[in-house]
Amino acid sequence: MRLNRILLSTVLVVVALVVQVSVLARLHLPGAVPDLLLLTVLGLAMVYGHLGGALVGFGAGLLADLAPPADHAAGRYALVLCVIGYCAGLIKPETGQVKSAAGPMAVVVAAALGSTLLYAGVGALVGDTAARHVGLPGLLISAAVYDLLLAPFVVPGIMALARRADNDPLAETGSAAKQKTDIASGWLSAGTGLRIGGQRGALGGLKSKTRARTTRVGRIKGVKRL
Repeated sequence: MRLNRILLSTVLVVVALVVQVSVLARLHLPGAVPDLLLLTVLGLAMVYGHLGGALVGFGAGLLADLAPPADHAAGRYALVLCVIGYCAGLIKPETGQVKSAAGPMAVVVAAALGSTLLYAGVGALVGDTAARHVGLPGLLISAAVYDLLLAPFVVPGIMALARRADNDPLAETGSAAKQKTDIASGWLSAGTGLRIGGQRGALGGLKSKTRARTTRVGRIKGVKRL
């Protein structure tokens, strides 16, 4: 990853984790907790692609595993966000910009459901059965609703920041191609080959005109002599 991507991702992930732990987790909402960290990973993954999304997801999840008051095995949430970031990066638009909000919102719902199921599945493998006692269906519904309500205020802004930090590579490519086209047209309009050919044609025309005038003068002089 580029340095500007690493710096931006680090700042956004740290801010999202602090807000989630200090604010959202203390709201005591029924069911799941709004996952601001997941939304941050989704926004970055839909701009950086599957590889960047996997790296950002792994780093964000590992930071959440180590940050207090984490009560689960380290690496569990890192695996979840790594998979989610990779999958979200696969649907990165080819043009680099999302045409409608329906696609990202569908990604948010799928990620909320998928991350909850994957987290519960990994927990079942390591002997954590907390999801069964809380009620998995309630966690799935509440996670999808909370993340969907929070997504319009988070995901578009993160995607805009990520594109701006990348200095809009699509625009740079377009401007570079335009500059090449302008240079090529300049060479064609002011190039040596075409211009010299035109000058040669002009010189040839001047020579023929001079010969015609000389012949005409000679004829006129001949008439006068007669």
